[in-house]
Amino acid sequence: MYNVGFDNGKYLSEQSEEILKRIERFGNKLYLEFGGKILYDYHAARVLPGFDPNVKMRLLKGLKEKASMILCIYAGDIERKKMRADFGITYDSDAMKLIDDVRDWGLEISAVVITRYEGQPSASQFKKKLERRGVNVYTHGFTKGYPTNVDLIASEEGYGANPYIETNKPLVVVTGPGPNSGKLATCLSQIYHEHKRGIHAGYAKFETFPIWSIPLKHPVNVAYEAATADLNDVNLIDPFHLEAYNEKAVNYNRDIQAFPVLKRILDRVMEGGSCYASPTEMGVNRAGFGIVDDEVVREAAKQEIIRRYFQYKCEYAIGYATKSTVERAELLMKEVGSSPEDRTVVAPTREAAFEAEKSEGKGDNGFYCGAAIELPDGRIVTGKNSPLMHSASSLIMNAIKIMADIPDKLHLLPPNIIESISELKREIVSQKSVSLSLDETLIALSISATSNPAAQCAMEQLKYLRGCDVHMTHIPTPGDQSGLRRLGVRMTSDPQFASKSLFVS
Repeated sequence: MYNVGFDNGKYLSEQSEEILKRIERFGNKLYLEFGGKILYDYHAARVLPGFDPNVKMRLLKGLKEKASMILCIYAGDIERKKMRADFGITYDSDAMKLIDDVRDWGLEISAVVITRYEGQPSASQFKKKLERRGVNVYTHGFTKGYPTNVDLIASEEGYGANPYIETNKPLVVVTGPGPNSGKLATCLSQIYHEHKRGIHAGYAKFETFPIWSIPLKHPVNVAYEAATADLNDVNLIDPFHLEAYNEKAVNYNRDIQAFPVLKRILDRVMEGGSCYASPTEMGVNRAGFGIVDDEVVREAAKQEIIRRYFQYKCEYAIGYATKSTVERAELLMKEVGSSPEDRTVVAPTREAAFEAEKSEGKGDNGFYCGAAIELPDGRIVTGKNSPLMHSASSLIMNAIKIMADIPDKLHLLPPNIIESISELKREIVSQKSVSLSLDETLIALSISATSNPAAQCAMEQLKYLRGCDVHMTHIPTPGDQSGLRRLGVRMTSDPQFASKSLFVS
C-alpha cells in the first residue's frame, strides 16, 4: 500500500474559501480560468499521493449554485487532430467527453467556444455536431492588436468583435482541453463585455502547478517542469511578487513573461484596474497547504520525473519529441538526484528479457521482451513474450494468478480458446503475429471466466492493479497500450521497438 502525502479535505476547504473571497472581491462576478485538467488530473495524483484526480470537480460541485462553465477549444487543435496522451483521444473528442463527464457530476457546460477560428473545415464540422446535439457554440477569432496594442485589444475591433456569452452565475469557470486553448482570451473578452454592461467582473486563475508556496527546486515543482519539458516551461521565483511583498513565490516563465502585458490589458478592460501586483497573486492555488507528508510527495515526484524521462525517450524514438526535450528531462532527473534504475520495476524487467533470451522464449518477430509490475503489497512480478502471448499479456496473467493465490501450473486460458484466436488472426484476417496482445488476452480471460472459477477469481483481481507501476523493455503495441491504459497502471518502457515492422496495427 502506498503512503498518503496529501489531504483532499484540507485542500477543498482552503481552495473553496479562496475562490469565494475572489468572487466577493470583484462585485459578485468572477471569471476563473482553470489551468490544468479539471477532471482526471493523474499527474497531480501521481506527485501528490492521496490527491483525488477529480477533487477539482468535487470543489465545483460544492459551488454548484454559484457556478457556470464555459469550455474553450483551439480550432487549430481540432484541425490537426491533436491527441490527449493519457486517454489516447483527440482534443475534440476530449471536449465532448468532458461535457458528458461534467453532466455526470450534475453540472452543465453553458457554452463551448472555438477559439482562433478561421473557418477550418474540421472545426466547422465539430461546431455543427455540437449544435445539432443542443450545445451552445460560439466562435472567437484572433484578437486584433494582441499582445502589444492594448487600445486596439480593448476596443470593438478587438475583444468587442467576439460575441458575448450570457452567464447568470457569480462564478464562471473557463476550462478547456490542454494548453493554449484560448481560455485567457475568452475570460478577457467576457470581462470587456461585462464592463460595457456595467458589471464590474474580475479575473483569477485556478492553478495547481507549480506550487507557489513550496521551494523552487522542490521535486514536486521540478516534476511540473518535467511534465512540460516539451513546452520549455521553466519555474522561476516570481520577481513581481518579491518586489511587491518581499515574499518568495514560485511561478513559471510563461506567466511571468506575460504578466506585464496581461496587467495592462486587465487595467484597461476593468474599471479600477486589476488589483494584482504579481502573477502569483492572480492565481488561486492552495495545493501546497494540502501537503501533509513532505517526504512522501518528494519521493512520488522523483518517480514521476523518471516516468517522464522514459516517456520522452519513447516519443523521441517514435518521432513525436525532440532530442532537446529528452535532454532537458534527463537534466531534471539528475537535478533531483535520480536515475532510471531508481524505478523499482526497471531492473526486473530487463532481467526478464534476459531470461527470455536465455530460454529461447522469442516472440513471433524474434525479439526478447520483458515486463515487470510492482503489486500493491510491494511484490514484483515479471512476464516475458512467447509464441503465444506478448510480454504485457503474460505479465498481467502472472500478476493476477499470484494475487489470487492460483498455482502457476494451473492454466487460466484453455488451449482451445488461445488456438481459436490464433487461427482467426492467422487464417481469417491474415496477421503476421498470432501471439495475443493484452486486449485480446483480457477478452479471452473473460470468456474463460464463464466456465472456469479460477479464471473468474483471477479476473476479479484486475481492479487492484490500478495505480501499480509497470515497465517494459519495448514500446507497447496498440493492443498492449490500450489494455494497460484501461487497467490504469503507471506504465513506462525502454525506447525499443518490439518488431522490425514499420507498421503495427
